[in-house]
Amino acid sequence: MKLSSTLPVMTLAFALAAPIALMARNDDAGKLPNGPTADEATTAKLVYGLLSDSRYAYRPRALDDALSQDIFKRYLEALDPGKLFFTAEDVKNFQPYATKLDDAIKSGEMDAPYAMFALYKQRVNERVAMARATLKNDKFDFSGHESYQYDREKAPWATAAQLDSLWTQSVRNDWLRLKLAGKKPDEIRKTLDKRYANLTKGVDDLNGEDVFQTFLNSYAGSIDPHTDYFTPRTAANFNLSMSLSLEGIGAVLQKQDEVVVIREIVPGGPAARSGKLKPGDRIVAVGQGTSGEMKDVVGWRIDDVVELIRGPKNTPVRLDVVPAEAGVDAKPSRLVLTRDKVRLEEQAAKAQTITVPGTDGTSKKIGVIKLPAFYQDFEGRRKNANDYASATRDVARLLAQLKVQKVDGVVLDLRNNGGGSLTEAVELTGLFIDQGPVVQVRESGGRVSVEDDDQSGVAWDGPFAVLINRGSASASEIFAGAIQDYGRGLVIGETTFGKGTVQNLIDLDRWPANEESRFGQVKLTIAQFFRVSGGSTQHKGVVPDIRFPVTVDASEFGESTYDNALPWTRIAAVPHTQYGNFAPLLPRLDAMHAARVAKDKEFQWWSEDVAQFRQEQAKKSVSLNENDRRAERDTFEAKRKARQAERKALGLPLDPFAEEDNDDGLQASERNIAKDAAREKMEDQRPDPLLRESAAILSDALTLLNGDRQLSQQVLPASRTLGHWSE
Repeated sequence: MKLSSTLPVMTLAFALAAPIALMARNDDAGKLPNGPTADEATTAKLVYGLLSDSRYAYRPRALDDALSQDIFKRYLEALDPGKLFFTAEDVKNFQPYATKLDDAIKSGEMDAPYAMFALYKQRVNERVAMARATLKNDKFDFSGHESYQYDREKAPWATAAQLDSLWTQSVRNDWLRLKLAGKKPDEIRKTLDKRYANLTKGVDDLNGEDVFQTFLNSYAGSIDPHTDYFTPRTAANFNLSMSLSLEGIGAVLQKQDEVVVIREIVPGGPAARSGKLKPGDRIVAVGQGTSGEMKDVVGWRIDDVVELIRGPKNTPVRLDVVPAEAGVDAKPSRLVLTRDKVRLEEQAAKAQTITVPGTDGTSKKIGVIKLPAFYQDFEGRRKNANDYASATRDVARLLAQLKVQKVDGVVLDLRNNGGGSLTEAVELTGLFIDQGPVVQVRESGGRVSVEDDDQSGVAWDGPFAVLINRGSASASEIFAGAIQDYGRGLVIGETTFGKGTVQNLIDLDRWPANEESRFGQVKLTIAQFFRVSGGSTQHKGVVPDIRFPVTVDASEFGESTYDNALPWTRIAAVPHTQYGNFAPLLPRLDAMHAARVAKDKEFQWWSEDVAQFRQEQAKKSVSLNENDRRAERDTFEAKRKARQAERKALGLPLDPFAEEDNDDGLQASERNIAKDAAREKMEDQRPDPLLRESAAILSDALTLLNGDRQLSQQVLPASRTLGHWSE
């Protein structure tokens, strides 16, 4: 299973950022072991064998004292990324471990990382206790000129006294946000006290498996940024995310305080078909089959509850549910659902059309396909199932629909598509080119192979563009790079992420030949990919033909931010068809783009917001002066109202999300879940000036090429065989 993806691994750092998502619960909650289990000790040795062997790893590293120090640093960062819990003295006392973690992994005797976590847990409890005590002060003064330095990634480890000050500032900032949102002191105190208590519980409930996975990922991450270790449960969830399907009831769940709440009902699933569940309903007990024990799941970690609810297709599961409108102590109702295979359609490719008015009084219909990931149901494909999820199959189906609608051109939107299956990237490219090499793959020994599209014919031979941004990574870069190298379409947007490596999932249970999952999987970097033109996307990414303003700097997000990423390099190009050469066309397209966006209010507003966001991000701090913060809030509110009024005056669609933009001071788990889910859905309805402008650029290209035969022959020398841009 070859992957080209930037999908993240859950770590303890994530638990601190959003503890509700990782809330643990088992019979020994709060009682961590002093070291790994026997299976985990074996797992560590298996992972060591993989990561130090050039037959498997693209860039193996010897597990020695030097690497041990790197693992030590990464483990500290995973536990305390904001440097808000450990003191400088704590880190100094940990130093004897720095050169011993290599031996711990090789031997399977990993007492040191568990001891470090034990102190981390103690420090969290101490800091939260201090924060809760600070809330008793009802006379917070926000008239000074103090600021809260919230970005501490590059800051040195602090003394205990410095942490006292930082935590006081953090509490004051939380209080001020809620005050500016209109909350009264008693309500603020209650909200924050519960928030901080939940932080303690989130860490108390973490189990040994969580600690082990985080430590082993500190080792994996020291090899390269995209090598990860998955526990059996994490591996199962990763495979589900790639397959876009699961067997269960078809509901998205979220933890709120002690209870698991339904956030969303998946259309077509058992929950939706029953008509008896809705967002906001709370699940308090789960039972298997039609009779027998009901397990009280209040206080459980969410993945434990999910594991109880999921199960084989056509099997029944019982749920005790408290309706959203009832009090938490209301009597639950019992519901029996029959599990089924559920397709996660919300994460699949989708299509729409945009009508672009032309300068000559005509208009063009541009089809748009949004592809969130290069997903594939690997198991379904192995079994040769007829209905397995596949990004390529879905896009081909959507292209056929757009053909029926007689669109003039197609834009494939790959913004924030972090990658996925390498096979899907190759096969998707084949929908737009008629056979040929798509990507070159160099293995650790230096052998270079070529992944080809060997299917004759195309699904779309007309005008084409690809929309990318900094969040477009890996498989997205393979696809966009191939389209650009072939001259098959325009590439529009921002320079991409810059990930040019290929990963494979290695099942650690294949060696002991286990009948059940015990050791998990490793997502291991096995190769580096290169464009057919010979260049790598590593670090440099794919540079668009028509550029939009940069939303995030390369120093803040992308492959270039990793300290151990592979360097950029290149290899020899491979012969491939050149369908077009857009260079002669680009200056005129740029000029038309610049003239249009100068008059496009929504594009201008977006550009202003990007500039404002980058300016705020650069500060790394926030004022604790109430008048200053209120002035900022009022300025934002005035700008929002002015924009809505201007939209109305210009006849533009109103922004349905605008009323929700003000900071409410709450975390996701503190909001009304049903309303928050509905609010999230509204994001899809927001005006998208970048997508509209991409369609307009493609329309411009069509107009120019159709109106200038000499230019068309210069830009599209192979248009007679493929890529019928001009009429």
